[in-house]
Amino acid sequence: MVLVFVEHDGGEPDELSLQALTFARGYAGGAPVEAVLVGPGAAEAAPALGEHGVATGNVAEIDGGFAPQAWGRAVAELAGRLSPAAVIAAGSDRGNEVLAHAAVMTGGTLAANCIAATPGDPAAVTRMRWGGSLLEEARLHSSTKLMTVAPHAVAIEPAPLGAPDVLSFTPELQVQDLVVRVSERVDTSTGGLSLAESPVVVSGGRGVGSSEGFEPLEELAGLLGGVVGCSRAVTSAGWRPHTDQVGQTGTKISPELYIPCGISGATQHMAGCKGAKKILAINADREAPILASADYAVVGDLSEIIPAITAELRRVREAAAT
Repeated sequence: MVLVFVEHDGGEPDELSLQALTFARGYAGGAPVEAVLVGPGAAEAAPALGEHGVATGNVAEIDGGFAPQAWGRAVAELAGRLSPAAVIAAGSDRGNEVLAHAAVMTGGTLAANCIAATPGDPAAVTRMRWGGSLLEEARLHSSTKLMTVAPHAVAIEPAPLGAPDVLSFTPELQVQDLVVRVSERVDTSTGGLSLAESPVVVSGGRGVGSSEGFEPLEELAGLLGGVVGCSRAVTSAGWRPHTDQVGQTGTKISPELYIPCGISGATQHMAGCKGAKKILAINADREAPILASADYAVVGDLSEIIPAITAELRRVREAAAT
């Protein structure tokens, strides 16, 4: 049996967790897959997991919001009871943090950002390092093997199994488990699409030149029904907030179209946009590393290229409307 920590939002399983479930079924090789869910909405999200091969959804009853050590305790306690062949989670910030706590509590071994795994004793894993520029072959020597799955490295494959059993349990928490917890959320969205959900992302890097230089990018993104992102260099310069950052230390995105403008393509940035279906890079430097990863590239001055694209989009739409 394999146990999967499933994240959820609004009573729906998270996309990255569904990727982790596909990974887990492959590792299980036909053995049962169970899920553990924590937090508000967990009981509502559990029944949907039957469409992804989950036989049992275990709901941990913990009051309040995210408390990483407490959630790790819930996973560790359930793993101790079920003795799974592996404990798996999405390689999200939350998934990595919860499984790190669970690994310490169980005395197990954790491999983060895995893209493939073969069961055994030891288990063999392939995982991404250095933002995806290096693949590492490793072995997990432990009775409790824990893994997180690299975001967008595994395609979601439904496996309808019928309605899963949904069981509740209350983990035995220690006082220190609740010392660190989320007490309040501040909504920084503008009411539109989020960076992680948008089908189109137009990002700007140091080559944009200034915070004012993002205005043409905002216009282009609006015409395409997308949002604006940026590189780490931009947030470091104070031109855009950190919430707009695409990259290993920012938001990992998977849009249908990604348009990086004036971004060189450092490893950390590319780690955040690996999930993009198509990349159209615009850069004045024909030697920029990002051009090697782009499906399409335009080499030239951003201040001329982006307004030209915007003008053509408007012309085509106006012609279609008449």
